[in-house]
Amino acid sequence: MSIQTSDLLEKLRQQFDNTPYPRIPLESFPTDPNRLYIHSLVTAYYHRNRKVISTKDRMILDAGCGTGYKSLELAVANPGARIVGIDLSEESVKLARQRLEFHNVENVEFHAMPLEELPSLGMEFDYINNDEVLYLLPDSVVGLRAMQSVLKPDGILRTNFHSSLQRDVYLRSQKFFKLVGLMEGASCESDVELVRQTMRNLKNDVFIKTTAWRPIFETDDERLLVNHLLQGDKGWTLPQFFQALDAAELEFINMSDWRTWDLLSLFQDVDELPITIIMGLADKSYEEQLHLFELLHPVHRLLDIWCGHPRAAHTYTPVSEWTEQHWENSIVHLHPQLITAAFKEDLITCITQLKTFEISQHLNITDSPITIDSLMAACLLPLLDAPQGMSDLVQRWQKLRPLNPVTLEAADEKDSFEMAKQLLLQLENLGYILLECTV
Repeated sequence: MSIQTSDLLEKLRQQFDNTPYPRIPLESFPTDPNRLYIHSLVTAYYHRNRKVISTKDRMILDAGCGTGYKSLELAVANPGARIVGIDLSEESVKLARQRLEFHNVENVEFHAMPLEELPSLGMEFDYINNDEVLYLLPDSVVGLRAMQSVLKPDGILRTNFHSSLQRDVYLRSQKFFKLVGLMEGASCESDVELVRQTMRNLKNDVFIKTTAWRPIFETDDERLLVNHLLQGDKGWTLPQFFQALDAAELEFINMSDWRTWDLLSLFQDVDELPITIIMGLADKSYEEQLHLFELLHPVHRLLDIWCGHPRAAHTYTPVSEWTEQHWENSIVHLHPQLITAAFKEDLITCITQLKTFEISQHLNITDSPITIDSLMAACLLPLLDAPQGMSDLVQRWQKLRPLNPVTLEAADEKDSFEMAKQLLLQLENLGYILLECTV
């Protein structure tokens, strides 16, 4: 390890020993279904393999656990899994242990160590959560290689990097304060106040003030530190991220928030685009389209991705291409984050009162509300108890609607099958339903 690298790691350790992150109260308990959804191994594994995996006895690493709140989220989102957390900061690790002990979470352990020393644990992991860490490392590829070396053959790594396009103003602010003498050691309260005084003194039309200074920085020390005084902070574009993955022998799976990276959604009317532009877009790979998106619309602070070992994904037929045989031999699962008492109560209320059911109230993973009518909602009820075969759901649909409402004749089984299929296609595409084919 070079002296420069060692010095930066020591500054990082000091910063997070003095100001452990995140400063979430010990008693806070994760209940946000959207965050639990993204921290679920089920979500990532299904997205890659179209298989539903059990989280029991799975090994999950929180690489850069900080004060342990995300470790707690990982434990809640993955029942029965063993959680291992590591962090450079000993003080943060102490708080992480206290947090999970407070919430009586067992089968968990924490280690104070650099990410680069991961192989010394002698463990392999089904899932690695590496959140808000990679951009702080002196050599991010070394960190990626360390995680790759402890990832099981079909394991999945979720990691992220600051977007240099979205984050540019904060990176420039950090550079300014470093050049004028701040950020030499661990950032302390005096540095925070010096930044505030400087920003207040800037004229209101100065670019860095209009773009990088927000009212919350006047009172929230933590927010100010991780934006204007963050040791080691840097940004990438997606092509740079993909190059780092290649160097670490990792394969890009997808953006973890892939629904928000739709390039064509940025245009009012794709049909009105010049033919040259349309042809240019059509020639681009998915990875290239993602880069075009960030060039036009750099709204994502984090480039948040799933990746894994190359060529480790299972072979499957996309649900949109399923034949009737696929459907007849399919098993339908409700996403685990929807199997809650509140979801069941709301579902039953809507069914009994013949009201539409807004499923997105319980898992808001889309930009707009998602509703289904009470009759279709009734098909979801048995999924709260156990996964169901497609034929079982079709039979339930026929019992719920035995007659054609127009002709009053007995409902045709083929029509019932098609209506159930269309409902499941919609919900699977949105991420609420998981479909497995047994052939």
